[in-house]
Amino acid sequence: MKLAVASGKGGTGKTTVSVSLALAAKGPAQLLDCDVEEPNAHIFLSPSMEQKRRCTLIVPSVIENKCTYCGKCRDICRFNAITVFEKIIMTFPELCHSCRGCFLVCPEDALAETEREVGFVEKGHANGISFVQGKLRVGEAMSPPLIKAVKAEAQDPSECLVILDAPPGTSCPVIETVNDADYTLLVTEPTPFGLYDLKLAVGMLRKLGRPFGVILNRSDMGNEAVETWCRQENIPIHLKIPFDRKIAEGYARGEPLIVSRPDLRNSFESLLEELVQ
Repeated sequence: MKLAVASGKGGTGKTTVSVSLALAAKGPAQLLDCDVEEPNAHIFLSPSMEQKRRCTLIVPSVIENKCTYCGKCRDICRFNAITVFEKIIMTFPELCHSCRGCFLVCPEDALAETEREVGFVEKGHANGISFVQGKLRVGEAMSPPLIKAVKAEAQDPSECLVILDAPPGTSCPVIETVNDADYTLLVTEPTPFGLYDLKLAVGMLRKLGRPFGVILNRSDMGNEAVETWCRQENIPIHLKIPFDRKIAEGYARGEPLIVSRPDLRNSFESLLEELVQ
């Protein structure tokens, strides 16, 4: 299956859960770190990287001596990445989503294809797990194209457990990550902020029509508002992870959760069996 791990906010433990699920898998597993702005799954897996490739977008470049300044390219662009002022035409590559609509409508073939690098994709292995991550170019504002490139490296979900470690929040990068997942686990914490952002994430997934459940991290701190709301909304809580100093110390050393607390491995194995069924 293709399993996404997401949350409405950062710091809830998405990567902790993603890495634990990959290590607990009894069959082939692949972990895709889609948090391309701040990938950190590699810290806990220490993979041996074997491949690295650039991720680029096709953006328009104006051939001035062909352009008649008709404005058709400007009119079709929903992202204002190209504009025309009388006899001046300007492109803004950082805004371009590479839909190529401007190339289709230009009657004079006055646009040439050029590449703009947005980041790179790395592939490797660790502890029998196939690992892929993306790293966004510093200063780049648009991460979904790189997330799409990371997901393109996914193996066949019918033959391998594919785990997608999503970025925090509920915006375009998260939607790009979870939109085709078989199931999404929302990691949250029993705090007012955790509940508020969980509601946003649930609203997003319901809008997308994707199935989901909740994992409650640091479950024995805070209050019971998250559990109460999940019961009211008929949202399953699949697993509760306790607040434990051993886990925090292991995290600081770069140790996966089920290494710091090996007794929790069975819980993650049972969770995977439940989700597959």
